[in-house]
This record gives sequence, structure tokens and C-alpha cells, in this order.
Amino acid sequence: MAIDPVCKMEVDERTAKFVSEYKGRKYYFCAPGCKKAFDKEPEKYLR
Repeated sequence: MAIDPVCKMEVDERTAKFVSEYKGRKYYFCAPGCKKAFDKEPEKYLR
């Protein structure tokens, strides 16, 4: 299981509908809002 970097929810990588790639790594999200927030300011959520 991956952890949504925005809301910290667990996300199954195999069924995740919302995925972003940043600096060569994939990040999985539970909802489109989390993906949108991450895509806007990825460094904010990777601290």
C-alpha cells in the first residue's frame, strides 16, 4: 500500500485511479482533489 502524500490515507497502487509522477517517482492519491493539490505544489507535501 502507498500513502497519499496529501491526506496520508493508504492507497492500493494496483487500483489507484489518481497517480502523479514527480522526479521519477510515482505518487498515488485517494481522490482527484489530493492529486490536484499535489500537482500544484509537490514539494509542500514531500517534506
